[in-house]
Amino acid sequence: MKNLFSVEGKVVLVTGGSRGIGEMIARGYVENGAKVYISSRKAEVCDRVAEELSEFGTCISLPFDLGGMAGIEGLANAIKERESRLDVLVNNAGATWGAPIDEYPEDGWDKTVDLNVKSIFFLTQKLLPLLRAASTAENPGRVINIASVNGIEPPTLETYAYSTSKAGCIMLTRHLAKRLAPEHILVNAIAPGPFPSKMMAATLAQAGDAIAKSNPRGRIGQPEDIAGVAIFLSSRASAYTTGAVVPCDGGSAEF
Repeated sequence: MKNLFSVEGKVVLVTGGSRGIGEMIARGYVENGAKVYISSRKAEVCDRVAEELSEFGTCISLPFDLGGMAGIEGLANAIKERESRLDVLVNNAGATWGAPIDEYPEDGWDKTVDLNVKSIFFLTQKLLPLLRAASTAENPGRVINIASVNGIEPPTLETYAYSTSKAGCIMLTRHLAKRLAPEHILVNAIAPGPFPSKMMAATLAQAGDAIAKSNPRGRIGQPEDIAGVAIFLSSRASAYTTGAVVPCDGGSAEF
């Protein structure tokens, strides 16, 4: 049972990998010997973060906007041009939108749902040939979808499209897991709680101390917390795990 948690030599794509949870996960893979591609909408930021992470291993920038099919197909084609297989796909790119229920806009709803659900399905679809090429019964391919505890428990914030899309992400994870298990591709989700990120910045600035104190662990998430779950779900240690939703929230949605 040696090296159960090794991801060394794996080819990994992390979308939304230039900041927040995506960057934390990408760094975890890079520091543990994987060849990591990161993608995000802003090319300058994506390039800079890839350069920074390359100090610890191999990290390559592939900037694309996954809010529409052109970006999804562009990213899939860019990976196909560079690799003959993809061991791990981490669907992390996401958006949120908050507004009072009487004022919630259609464009905010569509932007959030398109990125948080639609892009996951179609990027996974486009990359199935590379995932299949990497997958065997002994060493399955992996798809890891980043959901949220807000897809499990309704939040107090008026982020209706976000919570709905993350619940959709969880069901999509389970559906894909059932369909792809016979092809030796495992599909799981992580449901993070509060982590330091741009998406959470305003909330943490307003109520960070209260959020930490109310958490059963008495703090918000740290990079090692989320990277550790992703590495587990990418390693031999999770070869019999699919369709699972793993909370990474200090117990906030469980108690």
